[in-house]
Amino acid sequence: MSNIVIKAENISKAYQLGEIGTGTISRDLERWWAKLRGKEDPFLRVGETNDRNAKGISDIVWSLKDLNFEIEQGDAVGIIGRNGAGKSTLLKILSRVTSPTTGSIKLKGRIASLLEVGTGFHPELTGRENIYLNGAILGMRKTEIKRKFDEIVDFAGIERYIDTPVKRYSSGMYVRLAFAVAANLESEILIVDEVLAVGDAEFQKKCLGKMGEVSKGERRTILFVSHHMGSIQSLCNKGMVLSNGKVIHDGSVSSCINKYLQQAPPENGLTLLKRKQRVGLKAVLIEKIEFSPEIITTLNPFTISISFKRIDASINIREIGFSIWTRDEIKLISISTEFKGGIEESIHSDKVECTLIDLPLIDGEYQFNAFISSDRGLEDYVTAAKVLKVAHSDYFGFGKTINPEWGTIAVQHAWKLNF
Repeated sequence: MSNIVIKAENISKAYQLGEIGTGTISRDLERWWAKLRGKEDPFLRVGETNDRNAKGISDIVWSLKDLNFEIEQGDAVGIIGRNGAGKSTLLKILSRVTSPTTGSIKLKGRIASLLEVGTGFHPELTGRENIYLNGAILGMRKTEIKRKFDEIVDFAGIERYIDTPVKRYSSGMYVRLAFAVAANLESEILIVDEVLAVGDAEFQKKCLGKMGEVSKGERRTILFVSHHMGSIQSLCNKGMVLSNGKVIHDGSVSSCINKYLQQAPPENGLTLLKRKQRVGLKAVLIEKIEFSPEIITTLNPFTISISFKRIDASINIREIGFSIWTRDEIKLISISTEFKGGIEESIHSDKVECTLIDLPLIDGEYQFNAFISSDRGLEDYVTAAKVLKVAHSDYFGFGKTINPEWGTIAVQHAWKLNF
């Protein structure tokens, strides 16, 4: 018997650009009359502009184009891609929120989706009523929902507000209850979009643990979209990379993450040798900087490789180093070969490596500067040579992470509370 629970064949989704009909002839005429007199569209949607010049070559945009894939029962699939790649559109098609323009999709089992804050909840109903409503939509009987009710409320941690209309919930409370409902009601397929980013770090860890539990323990299928590569790697066993509405790679989660990271263009679109933000005598130039592993996480080791090009082969290199800065240009870390006694002999290779044993930076993006000096002085100093991306991880092991407002540095530590 086949274990395939999702099969997509030539899935494409097109959207019409430009004006959309108002729904009635009288309103269409009212819009036409306003435009004829040079007035603003009376039915202009909130957030749209009235600029009629911003129009592309075609009125059709393909959000997805000819997708073909199969997902087996029990797989945890990470769907990766840049903003606008088509990830959310794909999840909406799989959740049957919208239909594909062409192609077909076959699903085996019930689907629970968490696409965006508030999806599937009626704002006027209480948390309790929405739990029963969502269970009924999934086809569950009242007795089945009642059996799961306490588990859902306990997981969400909002028992005090369970009989309050959800329109009064904060976005965090919305997500807590929505995820608890989606994960604990008896569906065979769980679909989760980037919405978990709204929750706090502790709840995100709890959600990832729950998804791992339902995938491995209950053999339920999970489709997970996230821009946190650490979360994708820890939860998923397979991946799918989207770019411009097409699947450009699928397979193991590690290979998909590597493919996604390789999509990133060089900073400023220029190679290091062409970078203008540099000073020095320039007889030796920094040519390339690489980080390993691809996914860098807090308080874990990673290696920096610095390759350079000698314009003058007789130059005697005496110091190589780098610094890491915040985006606001606050210096956080400086490392140099001088810290370990300097370079006693001239370097004959065109590449050096430095390993940081336990990187203390919390998740985020940082500016990486690098330099090389010789007997003559500073040869090359490149500002913003590379972006250092540190991924989210549970570096303390207890689901507690550092709020960026408290600082940027994570330090391993131990408390003695009773004497």
